[in-house]
Amino acid sequence: MTFSYTQVSQYLRCPRSYRFRYLDGWREKESRAALCFGRCFEKALAALFEREDAGAVLFNEWGAYRDVPLAYSHSDDWERLLRQGIGLLEQFARDNRIRIRQPKRNLQKKLVRSLSNGNEFVAYVDAIGHLDGTRRLLEWKTTSARYPEQPEGLTSLDLQLVCYSWITGISDVAIVAFVRKRVPEIQYLLASITEEQRQEFGELAEATARQIETAQFPAHPGIRFPQNGCVSCAHLGLCLGNEALAGTKLIRQPGASDLDWLDVLDD
Repeated sequence: MTFSYTQVSQYLRCPRSYRFRYLDGWREKESRAALCFGRCFEKALAALFEREDAGAVLFNEWGAYRDVPLAYSHSDDWERLLRQGIGLLEQFARDNRIRIRQPKRNLQKKLVRSLSNGNEFVAYVDAIGHLDGTRRLLEWKTTSARYPEQPEGLTSLDLQLVCYSWITGISDVAIVAFVRKRVPEIQYLLASITEEQRQEFGELAEATARQIETAQFPAHPGIRFPQNGCVSCAHLGLCLGNEALAGTKLIRQPGASDLDWLDVLDD
């Protein structure tokens, strides 16, 4: 079997939700504007490092969603996200803090690591490059709010960064957060992942793989007021047996009963 960070993190959050997505084939519809925009923005970033017109790439990629009925948050709309994206690309170019050699090799870099029982762990790392002269593993994020920076060292606890440090062996990591605001802001959140953290994640990946192989999919309800994890879960309608609610968020993949989910990675 093949595993990824997305699979491990979803199983840890709620094994029942994992079963709905990866075994039963229920996938969330592409209806959130912020998610679709983030993918388009990452393609524009790649174009920037490949010395192409990043603004034109963003316009073309995001243009495919112009007439698509997406769910926008707050006062966002298609035009506003485009303006914010262009502003962030221009600010990023002015900052000029990141260098990526051989971008075709070091952007969206696929890495594979063997687990026990013939399993594999696959990751697609956003970038490996130099930030202010130091070689780092880089993770792009687009967000409407700033990432917290305190207490010091907080970024080193990001499980995705720990995962990617484990699979690459690179200790120095960074989240580059593109904050969509009226005035463009980019955060460069640096961290160092320890060997102990990498070993712990390897053990976690192995343990999670074993649990999945033994078909352990208990529900982990997130209804604990005032935090309501279940409310934001796309699979809530399935847990409630509410077909109409499930239909607003999910679509069933053809062939899911044939376990073709194993070939789908959302890292």
